[in-house]
Amino acid sequence: MAEQTQGAVPLSAVIADAATGVALALRGEGDPYALSGILRQSDALTPAAIRVLGADALAPYAMEQLGAPAGADDEAVVRQALAAYPPGADASEVSVWSYRGLVEASHAFLPGSAQHWPSPPEAAAGWVDHDPWPKLSHRVSQVAALALPGLAPGLTEQLATRTDDLARGFVRAVRRRDWLQAAGLGRWLARLPEAPQSLGLDSGLAFVRHMGGGDPRVALHVAAAQRFYGRGW
Repeated sequence: MAEQTQGAVPLSAVIADAATGVALALRGEGDPYALSGILRQSDALTPAAIRVLGADALAPYAMEQLGAPAGADDEAVVRQALAAYPPGADASEVSVWSYRGLVEASHAFLPGSAQHWPSPPEAAAGWVDHDPWPKLSHRVSQVAALALPGLAPGLTEQLATRTDDLARGFVRAVRRRDWLQAAGLGRWLARLPEAPQSLGLDSGLAFVRHMGGGDPRVALHVAAAQRFYGRGW
């Protein structure tokens, strides 16, 4: 998705602000979360920002305790994003999975009737079985927003067969100082059963947060691993 500007504000800045709002909510900090409060329907960049964040735009609504419930305005901005950026026929697997995750999260966490939401698109998952571990790690980190409770159960089951490869990718990302990839992989490893004890996932995620937490999306992934799976404290 191409970088866009609205006045002097680039899309990357809008995404960063939204990711910061999500991370604060997951940590139980800041004002009560409302997606439509940080990404307003009237802003031209809102659909693109939601599409990039994917299911993470709705992550705080997966929490058991939230100060404010999802409302009609939240539903409206998500519908706007889904309508504006559906995956095309030539879309990558990552793009299709990201869109599918946002649709699944909308069904799960927003109040609108499920019959009025788009159906989740079919998303190929053969790459999980066949990708070599470096490529697998790259793709999995790009769909880290799907590592929310209840989302993508089939994908989660497949990824559980490659936990060792994802752990290898996590170590490689840390060594390369690729904090965003490390955070995304660590978040998935937090969800999957039987992450290798030798990995030291909790201390690894804490290190990633310390070194890369200035990136709001890194902070979001680590906060999600902590909030939903109790890892990385």
